[in-house]
Amino acid sequence: MSGTNEATEDISREQRLDKYRVAIEKAEKDPSLSPETGLPFSKTTIIRYGIAFLGFGIFWMVGINAVSAFIIPLRLKTMVHNPESVIAINGVVSSVFSLLSNLIFGNFSDRTRSRFGRRTPWIIVGAIVGGVFMFLTGIAPNAFCIVAFFGLAMAGLNMMIAPVVAFLSDRVPSGIRATMSAFYGAGSTVGAPLGTLLATQLMNNRTMSAVCAGAFMLASGIFVILIIPREHSADFLPQDSGTLKDIAMSFKPPVFKANHDFYKAFCGRLCMLMGYQMISAYQLYIVTDHVGQDTKTAAKTIAVMSVISMVVSLLGPVVSGPLSDILNRRKVPVFIASVLFAIGIAMPWIMPTTMGMYLYAGLAGLGYGVYSSVDQALNVDVLSNKEEAGKDLGILNLATTLGQMIGPVVTSTIVNITGGYPVAFATSICLAILGSVFILSIRGVR
Repeated sequence: MSGTNEATEDISREQRLDKYRVAIEKAEKDPSLSPETGLPFSKTTIIRYGIAFLGFGIFWMVGINAVSAFIIPLRLKTMVHNPESVIAINGVVSSVFSLLSNLIFGNFSDRTRSRFGRRTPWIIVGAIVGGVFMFLTGIAPNAFCIVAFFGLAMAGLNMMIAPVVAFLSDRVPSGIRATMSAFYGAGSTVGAPLGTLLATQLMNNRTMSAVCAGAFMLASGIFVILIIPREHSADFLPQDSGTLKDIAMSFKPPVFKANHDFYKAFCGRLCMLMGYQMISAYQLYIVTDHVGQDTKTAAKTIAVMSVISMVVSLLGPVVSGPLSDILNRRKVPVFIASVLFAIGIAMPWIMPTTMGMYLYAGLAGLGYGVYSSVDQALNVDVLSNKEEAGKDLGILNLATTLGQMIGPVVTSTIVNITGGYPVAFATSICLAILGSVFILSIRGVR
């Protein structure tokens, strides 16, 4: 009897594996079909995925931006003599944590064979880790603890992001990927100013701001798992022997010679995120030191900037994501985004006034919204092996991590050498333009 049951289980798993492979083949030929099922999405399923990606982007970005864009810079001003340098160090440390966790857990999610699926377990664990350490960052007693806790929070965040983004490759029909990417992009671009706005309103209540930041980070992973259709069991997928050599080889990046578009997408994203982070991470100091406002007035200015960014950030993804799917074009929105972003950065450089900062928030926010709406869809389109989507998307997401790490370091270095921000603005603009050049040179994506 036992042998019969085992045979039946083996046949069942073989049948599910065959069905899975057939679904992938169908989806590769028909952009309206899901790679997971080989069937089209119903309207209800599309709505559920859209809400899940939107909510995920909003929640985690509110949590991280409340802390990184305002709470940390504000607290460091009273803790250390040179807060710009500590922010640069924090950027390096958090980026190393993000870099490693994105690559490691993206790869591990590819290799997971649980009955809850490949991605779900990592999303839940990441939500818990990210939420706990984001809260601890907000109440940390000194600069060392701030840097350490924020780094661990970034590890938890990227433990979620790599598997969630892999859903675009695993489960979403290619014909609506840009639209789903737009929901995610809209969520993250709206969540950023919301997080900053939340932090400015709670600037005198450190504990409550920390609780809110941690709660939003925790909610991001839980929300996406509750809303998105349940991931199918992955227990039928083939497994390797699990030796150290197999694990080490699984981290091997795509071969450069056969994946030029992959690496162009990586470089384009790196340049765009470096340029963005060079200015975004220093908003408070730009308003106080470049524009000349005191801290309380700067908090009000940044709150208004957050509202402006939130409004315009909605416009980009709402229009550019669906339009990208309809026209089957990914590169044109990226070019438009880089132009808007570059013009926006030039505003406070040309006009070191409150109005210059508002124009930056509006134009750069719109550009970043357009870019983020098609960014993840473009990344999925340049993948050569869908079975390694988690790992390869993790590598592409390293561009975000490196941009977050290098951007603040570049700005800090420029400010320390020149004593101001004009050269930083010019450098950021050049990076945005260079990023668009890399994206436009991609040949396999229209």
